[in-house]
Amino acid sequence: MYSPDTTKYLIHISLSAEGVVEKPDVVGAIFGQTEGLLGEDLDLRDLQRTGRVGRIDVQIASKKGETTGEILISTSLDRAETAILAASLETIDRVGPCVAHVSVKMIEDIRVSKRKKIVERAKEILIERFDDGTIDSDELLDDVRQTLRIEKVGTIGDEKLPAGPNVLESDAIIIVEGRADVINLLRYGIKNAVAVEGTNIPRSVIDLTEKKTTTAFFDGDRGGELILRELLQVADIDYVAFSPRGKSVEDMTKKEVIKTLRNKVPVEYVRDQYFEDAAELPADLGRQGRPVPAAEEGNRSDAAGRLGAGQKRSRESPPKVPVTIRDHMEDVRGRNVARFLNEDMGVIREIRSEEIEKAVETLDEPAAGVVVDRTVDQKLLDRLVWKGLEYVAAKDFKGIIKRPLNIRLMKMSS
Repeated sequence: MYSPDTTKYLIHISLSAEGVVEKPDVVGAIFGQTEGLLGEDLDLRDLQRTGRVGRIDVQIASKKGETTGEILISTSLDRAETAILAASLETIDRVGPCVAHVSVKMIEDIRVSKRKKIVERAKEILIERFDDGTIDSDELLDDVRQTLRIEKVGTIGDEKLPAGPNVLESDAIIIVEGRADVINLLRYGIKNAVAVEGTNIPRSVIDLTEKKTTTAFFDGDRGGELILRELLQVADIDYVAFSPRGKSVEDMTKKEVIKTLRNKVPVEYVRDQYFEDAAELPADLGRQGRPVPAAEEGNRSDAAGRLGAGQKRSRESPPKVPVTIRDHMEDVRGRNVARFLNEDMGVIREIRSEEIEKAVETLDEPAAGVVVDRTVDQKLLDRLVWKGLEYVAAKDFKGIIKRPLNIRLMKMSS
């Protein structure tokens, strides 16, 4: 349309004609009605011949017997000359045999438009094309500290199992699935985790569980459940920490890890979920838990040790305000009540146990689980599953034919 090397301005002209006209008619009217109007220096034909005015671009359309459109003329004249030329075009009153109306809409400074495009493109290049060379001191420190923690991952036993540096010295250990889980816990300062590396539980892990307070902490998927089932058959486990459904331990944030370990439950509350027949369990697994070693009570440097010791003490002196699932189980036992709990273990609603069916239908706030002092049957369980609960802790479970995979069932110990 115009030469970008020589053009300074672009004249935008609107055109309307009372009849059907074509582009040659418009161009002819422009040259014919402006010829000799401005003198030799500003004659449109001479200006176009010398390249000071570009090609005349006509964009029109006819509809219902009328023609409307736009005329674009590029120039390399100065501002005053361009304004005079534009004004002369408004004198056109006919196009072919039709009455016409011509008016100047705007005169665009091409250089300004170019500068705007340059600025916008420069912004894009600045954001997208430059490598991020900024230095964040916090990120540097985190990278170095993370590398140091990863380097501390050691091995134990003949099987060379990945383990944190405090596994052998600590009175409490955490059993996880793989090396990546151990590394993630190390990032958050938990140094007493050991990985089983599969469903075939190593002898070294079995021996450790007989000597130390043990928490099983696996991924919230089918694989994690299978490993836990195997572990409960061959090892002496004290607590089980449930990852969020579908969440891997290696992907959990620090807040999620600490919250999950804080809400771990004694193994006797979950054994019925994994075994239909109690005869499948080791003979000594049904006890209420062995005494807390004195060293564990005094271990304040190990994050998991603190959590384990805190829950052991809660058996002897329950907290006034329940903060874990187990605390709520103990609190509702024998009181014929049901509690809907949120993710932070806060009570959303407390009602009588026989009113739980009605409460499920009218519960507005999202609930993470329910603790109820009554027996749960298949019909009630189906309603709770439909509500989207993650766990149900009940006095007993009877007539459960279809056990959903997306909800945890925890039985209160008698």
